[in-house]
Parts: sequence; C-alpha cells; structure tokens
Amino acid sequence: MFKNEITKYKALNELAEQGGSVIFGGSDDIEIPLCELKQAFSLGSNLYNRSFPEISVSCAKEIYDICIADLCPDNVLLHIGAADIKLFGENKQQFDSEYRELIAGIRKHDKKCNIVIVSLKNSSDSAVISDMNKHLRYIAETEHCEFADIGVKHIQRLRENKDVLSFVYSAGFVHPLSNKLPLYDLADVLFCCG
Repeated sequence: MFKNEITKYKALNELAEQGGSVIFGGSDDIEIPLCELKQAFSLGSNLYNRSFPEISVSCAKEIYDICIADLCPDNVLLHIGAADIKLFGENKQQFDSEYRELIAGIRKHDKKCNIVIVSLKNSSDSAVISDMNKHLRYIAETEHCEFADIGVKHIQRLRENKDVLSFVYSAGFVHPLSNKLPLYDLADVLFCCG
C-alpha cells in the first residue's frame, strides 16, 4: 500500500532540509500548490507535503514513521479523517484511539513538534462530518494540540489576512523570511486556498 508515494517521499526527504512544516493529509491535500501559496502569503519556513490518497488514521502512524519522521518537522498539520467516515460512524472510540496513537507516535520522535489537527471541510453539511470535527477538536484540546477549523466562514478572514500581509510586506515593514503566521492561519492558507 502506498508504495509509489513512499518511494517518492523518501527520495524527496534526502533533498529536504529538516524542520519546517509538514502537511500530512489525504487525497484532497496531495495537490496543494505549496510554492504558489508560499509566494502569495510570504511564508518563510520550509513547507513539505506528505499526503497520501485515501489515507486512514489506522495506518497513519506507520506512514509517519516511514515518510515524515526523518524530516524532524517543527510543525505537523494533520488533515486525516476523510477516509475514515465509515469507521467513525461505526466505532467513534476506535477512531479517537487511533488518532491519539498517531499523535503519541509523532511526539515519540520529537516532543517539541507542534501538532495542528485540521478539521474536515463539510460543504454538504453532513452530520457525521460535523460530529467527527467535534471529536477532532476535543482530541486537539485533550492532547494539547492546536485545532484549525477550515470551515467556509474562515475563507473571508483568509482573504483579509492576505491583503493585510501584502500591504505590510510591500510597505517594507516585514521581511518575508521573518514573517511567521500563527499555525491556524497557516492551516487556513494551505487548506482553504489549496
């Protein structure tokens, strides 16, 4: 499973610098245009996308160990759960337990790594996705992670942030390498624009 992606990501890891932020998500996240977003929002840190098609929380810890741990990321943005709707509907406790195991596995490699749990988009107003997002928020709170709600209401705030950042940068107040967005804003940039 994921043989092609694992081979590709291991080769990319040999070229990559350690640290920075890693997107660890599913099918919707594979094609996030990191270079363009990095330029548009003057993001200065290294960004890596290590997303997999239809990744389940059940195998995410093993995939993290193989494809991400070597990067020693400062931040990991977890956008996992879209492939687990059925599991969540049948056994919420198992989903929650496996998500907590993933977080523990990340912290095993680096206790200082900031973990951001990113909500699922819910454009169809699904009751199951809404409930899963509540669970993800609770897991974030109890596991001392950040929670990024990427619901539709945040898109307008994202556009306003881009306008403000562009003005501040063009006016010469901020050098792009020293400009650091809070992690929840970084999540908005990556998952709402991508």
